[in-house]
Amino acid sequence: MREVVLDTETTGLNPSSGHRVVEIGCVELSNHVPSGSVYQQYINPERDMPEEAFNVHGLSQKFLAGHPIFTDIVDDFLAFIGDAPLVIHNASFDLGFLNAELAGLQRSPLSSTHVIDTMSLAQNKFPGARANLNALCQRFGIDISDRSLHGALLDARLLAEVYLELVGGRQPDLELASTQIREPNSKSFGQRQRRIRSPRPHIVSDAESVAHAELVSALKDPIWRD
Repeated sequence: MREVVLDTETTGLNPSSGHRVVEIGCVELSNHVPSGSVYQQYINPERDMPEEAFNVHGLSQKFLAGHPIFTDIVDDFLAFIGDAPLVIHNASFDLGFLNAELAGLQRSPLSSTHVIDTMSLAQNKFPGARANLNALCQRFGIDISDRSLHGALLDARLLAEVYLELVGGRQPDLELASTQIREPNSKSFGQRQRRIRSPRPHIVSDAESVAHAELVSALKDPIWRD
C-alpha cells in the first residue's frame, strides 16, 4: 500500500486573496513504512513575501526568485503523488492552495476523497487535546529540536512519524514483530523449552491402607458395595 505524506509552505493563509504555494514536501510510505523516496521543491510565487509568512518558514522573495514557478514543476509533482492517498495535517488548507494553483493552469483538482487528515485523526483519538504538529510530536516523543522554522519536507517527515503513531504505533502491521517469532526447530526455541521430568511415583503406605479401610467401613451403604 502506497501513501504520500504531504506538506506545503505558502505566502499567507488564503489562496483567494492571492497567496501562493512556495514549497512542497512529500514523503512516500509503503505499507506504513517510509520507503526513502521523497519529493521537495521550492517554488517562485511571483509575488512578494509578507513578513508574517517569512517569520514562519524563513523563505524570502529573493531566495524564491531563483526557483521555478508552479507551472514548471507541476508535472513532476503530480507524477510523484500519482494516485496514492495523501496524508495531510489540516488537509483543507494544503488542498485549498494546491487546487488553486492547479485551477490556474486548468488542471484537475486533487480530490479530498483520497486524503487522510491527521488533524481529524488526532482530534478523534484525543478529544479536547491540542492537535497541532508540535503538540502531537511531543505527545509521541518525536524529536522536533530541528524545527526552529517550518519547512515542507521537514514537516512531512515529522507528520509521517505522527501518522504511524495515530494508526497504531510504529509497527501498525506487526511486520517487524513477525520476524521475531521463533521456529520450533530453531536453536533458540529449543533452549527456551521446559525440561520434561518423569512423573514421581505415589506408593500407598501400609498405614494409609489401614486408615482407608477404617474410613470405608464406617460409611453406611456406600454405592461401590452394590
